[in-house]
Amino acid sequence: MAKGRQHVFSGSVYEEMAGYARAVVVDDRIFVSGTVGVDFSTGDMPDSAAAQTELAISTIEKALRQANSGLQDIVRLRIFIPDPQDVMDVSSVLKEKVGFTYPANTTVCAPLAVPGAKVEIEAEAIRGSGEEPDAP
Repeated sequence: MAKGRQHVFSGSVYEEMAGYARAVVVDDRIFVSGTVGVDFSTGDMPDSAAAQTELAISTIEKALRQANSGLQDIVRLRIFIPDPQDVMDVSSVLKEKVGFTYPANTTVCAPLAVPGAKVEIEAEAIRGSGEEPDAP
């Protein structure tokens, strides 16, 4: 293992099953694994793509906070959506939650490994690179 590498875990059953971390931190770079909209404490998954997106972003934010960062430091998102009709709902939530950072973004419509998942989000952040949004 590289010196200075830090792992962040969310308690997801998928992390344990496949042997990966929710995020890997190297220096000021944070790589967040693909995250679906599941409440890992209960196993519950909302029905809508928008609600799953909000939950996935919340999980990503918690991982970033554990790495002394936050949503403001996101520089890249990769979004995977099985149903093209859900793209607008997912995009609306992303704009609301992280749009202020104007990250690079790739959205791909493709099947997901988790049954019932309507979105999976992967993020990259650089600690200290962004600014928190002004309060309304």
